[in-house]
Amino acid sequence: MKKSGGVLKKSLGTLEVFSISAGAMISSGLFVLPAVVYGIGGPSIILSYILAAIIIIPAMFSKAELATAMPKSGGVYFFTHRSLGPLFGTFAGLASWFSLSLKSAFALVGIGIFLRPLLGELSPNMDRIIALGFTLLFAVLNIFSVKESGKIQDVLVLTLIGILFFYLLAGMNHIEIMNYVPFRPYGWKPVYTVAGMIFISFGGLTKVASIAEEVRNPSVSIPRGMFSAFGVVTLIYALTVFVTVGLLDAPAFGRTLAPLSQGASLFLGRPGYIILSGAGMLAFITTANAGLLSASRSPLAMSKDHLLPPFFSRVSVKLGTPVVSILITCLFMILVITFLDIESLIKVASTMMLLLFSFVNISVILMRASKIVSYKPTFRAPFYPYLQIVGIAVYLSLIVEMGFLPLVITTSFFVVALLWYLSYSKSRNLQQSALIHIVERATARDMRSTRLTDELLDILRQRDEIVEDRFDSIIKEAQIIDIDRSMDHSELFRILSKGFGKRFGMPEAQVLELLEQRERDSTTAVHTGLAIPHIVIEGKGEFDIIVVRSKVGIDFGAHMPPVNIVFALAGTRDERNFHLQALMAIAQILQNRDFINNWIKVEGKEDLRNLILLAQRVRKFEV
Repeated sequence: MKKSGGVLKKSLGTLEVFSISAGAMISSGLFVLPAVVYGIGGPSIILSYILAAIIIIPAMFSKAELATAMPKSGGVYFFTHRSLGPLFGTFAGLASWFSLSLKSAFALVGIGIFLRPLLGELSPNMDRIIALGFTLLFAVLNIFSVKESGKIQDVLVLTLIGILFFYLLAGMNHIEIMNYVPFRPYGWKPVYTVAGMIFISFGGLTKVASIAEEVRNPSVSIPRGMFSAFGVVTLIYALTVFVTVGLLDAPAFGRTLAPLSQGASLFLGRPGYIILSGAGMLAFITTANAGLLSASRSPLAMSKDHLLPPFFSRVSVKLGTPVVSILITCLFMILVITFLDIESLIKVASTMMLLLFSFVNISVILMRASKIVSYKPTFRAPFYPYLQIVGIAVYLSLIVEMGFLPLVITTSFFVVALLWYLSYSKSRNLQQSALIHIVERATARDMRSTRLTDELLDILRQRDEIVEDRFDSIIKEAQIIDIDRSMDHSELFRILSKGFGKRFGMPEAQVLELLEQRERDSTTAVHTGLAIPHIVIEGKGEFDIIVVRSKVGIDFGAHMPPVNIVFALAGTRDERNFHLQALMAIAQILQNRDFINNWIKVEGKEDLRNLILLAQRVRKFEV
């Protein structure tokens, strides 16, 4: 093992993303909660489940955008830290770890709801003993192979979905229409109240963002997996509750905490009860496994950013998993299961999760407003910023519904995070946030830091598996000139001659004559708004590029439109082949969608450089 040199394995595909997202959603919200909320809303709880699915959409779209732009461990922690800064990042990381671990522990203890009717009398502590056993099992699985853990999750979730569809098809023939009447016995208000209670069950959908760094081709796999899980699980939730309401009358709902098992027993007898109880246990198991997998990535990511001690970021070189972070998360779950009343803390965990959903929506707004060139999500949330604003308002209103005590405990948790940040993290963390980037854009442009821009650029290279070629290397070191006044090509050439003269140790007058001679032979303004002045110099193995941006345009002659983009090339004769490769690279860069518009809009020289480096093109490795 080593501190941060071990690399997390990219072993999860679209199916695993689907299974983790779906498995994290299907648990108590489907197998237990309908019995709890039926007394509040009656048959109208069917609408509540659909409304709860709609409420999760802003967080889902926002997380999908952020996860495709920044596929890094930690999920909501990483997004919050890079958008709002280290203080809020510290709170988000600790809150995410706490809420996910707590909900995973609660899911494992909940297995007892289905075991007791099947096995008869159990000792009072048996629920906790079973939960502890599964916690240790999943810890071992996640330590030795995330891939194998993901495959097991695939099997469990697909089996669970298969059982539920069987329940739906078989149960449809036995529903009683009168069970839906009256549909809204207590009016419309309970529909919204119950939706708020149910909503948090859909929160598991976005857990997969925490393990985005371990997903193969995250640009495609994360949106596909999340959105397909959302569609399938929403359909299952709505239809399953619809069938269950049709099978059970109000007194039957009041007598059970396992309504699906009770409903199946009406048309399949004892075997039906056993099958659906088994499905319920599968649901709790998949939720717990997904929760442990996701929760353990928050301490890992925080440690990499120096917000937690370095041992949290240790990744096994052999296994490619964050062993220490998994073990500490497992230990926390064991302590919670053994000593605490989990049910009393679930509202606190739910409050924190709602607050984190608000942070995610704020993060999208800040990242886009920062206009960082290297923020390039492959999926962009629609209806920006209105969708995010509505999501923030809804989630904050649901926090109020959670009551006074969860809000007080969450506030206390933030104070603890603040104290930890001030005493440990503040002096160690040097990361920049999008919020600071926005402030810098509005104030001291010359003092602007490129730390966040450069970090996102590295993330994109990893995401898209980009290997730098020689053109990239030259652009990274190239002189970038940003001109904010009108001029003609002669003045431009004088500026270029100074740059190339210094680079190659040549007299400026000699370079200027070469540029002017090339322009007299035929204009180097080769495309609307583009010029590529190029000269051949004496020597061997020499090549350089100077990049120029002019917002107002450079005059290359009466019959030519103003030039905004200049790639000036200078090289020796033996670099003829690379000269052609550079021209091909420039041509491909200019074909990128919105490149020319963004060239005019971006503000700094480094943003111009990154705009070139991030453009999609075929890379050449011949020199």
